[in-house]
Amino acid sequence: MQAGPYGNLPEVPPADRTVCVLAVSPYEEDHACLRMIFSHSNWRIFRARDCREAIQFASENRVAVVISERDLPDGNWKRLLELLTTLPAPPLLVVAAKDADDSLWAEVLNLGAYDVLSKPLDRAEVTRIISLAWLYWKEELDRARRRPIARAESAGGASQTATA
Repeated sequence: MQAGPYGNLPEVPPADRTVCVLAVSPYEEDHACLRMIFSHSNWRIFRARDCREAIQFASENRVAVVISERDLPDGNWKRLLELLTTLPAPPLLVVAAKDADDSLWAEVLNLGAYDVLSKPLDRAEVTRIISLAWLYWKEELDRARRRPIARAESAGGASQTATA
C-alpha cells in the first residue's frame, strides 16, 4: 500500500494498466493503419474480422476498447455491442465509418457505444478517443471492484441495526 493521498486506492492489476484494443474490420487496410498508429505506444492491438471472431477473442482476453467497422460480414456494430455487453467486464465500443455523421454519432451514443471515429483514421483522433475510452473503462472497472465491499458494509450495518 502506498503512503500519501493515493494510499487508500485499490491496487490496479498490471493487465489493467495496459491499453488493450481489439480492432474489428474485414479490411486489412484498417488493421494496417491501426498497427501503424499504435506502433509508437505501449498499447496492444489485436484484430478480428467479424463479430464471431471479436466476441470469441474478447471472451478469452480482457479488452478495454473495441474499434469496430460500422458493417461487418456477419452483422454490424449494433450486433457486436449486444454481444460485448454480455461479458463480465465489457469493453467500450468505438464505431469507425467512412460516412460518420451526426446521425450515426447520435445513434451510437444512444445505444450505449462510446464514440465514433471517422475514416480515414487520423492518428491524433484515434489516440484521443482510445485514451479517453480506456480511462473511462478503467474507472468503471475500479468502481465495480469497490461495489461489493460497499454492499457488504451496508448489509452489515443493516443487520447490526436490526439486532440492536
